[in-house]
Amino acid sequence: MTRINLVDPETATGAAAEQLDATQRAMGRTPNITRAMANSPAALKGYLGLSGALAHGALRAATRERLALAMAEANGCAYCLSAHTQSATRAAKLDEEDILSAREGTATDPKESAVLAFALALNAKRGAIDDADFAAARGAGLSDAELVEVVAAVGLNTLTNFFNKAMNTDIDFPVVLPGTVGQVEAA
Repeated sequence: MTRINLVDPETATGAAAEQLDATQRAMGRTPNITRAMANSPAALKGYLGLSGALAHGALRAATRERLALAMAEANGCAYCLSAHTQSATRAAKLDEEDILSAREGTATDPKESAVLAFALALNAKRGAIDDADFAAARGAGLSDAELVEVVAAVGLNTLTNFFNKAMNTDIDFPVVLPGTVGQVEAA
């Protein structure tokens, strides 16, 4: 059960109401993460702003979804893993194999794989990557804009991973649990 109140879009007022309405229009729904974040309109505005800005950046939607899946798996966030499995399928048109590979931090495309490796190195080393990490990303063809956006996307996903874990946000997507890559469900 979510540890804080979920703001009801029907009764929200002020900035929270505006942001929840914008979320509803953009996504066709108001997920629990946004309803929980609406307790602080400033936090919700920051999350929505960075997310929206990156959607118009250098990284393709499929790349951003792969990165989000890798981060959710690495950080053990069931909420984000569930949400991004659905959006990777629906919005980014990734198939099951692509999704499972992304959760493992790999992709068939070398540049996509380099993005994931760079993102996971940033996450694991808390930003203190070494020259080899940077050289591998650059060697795979990542532009300055892409490198900057990978760092921004890692920050965004760390925010949502930590937020949902700390607040124990109720998952309002088909549930996907971290640590289950390659496991076969019992019939």
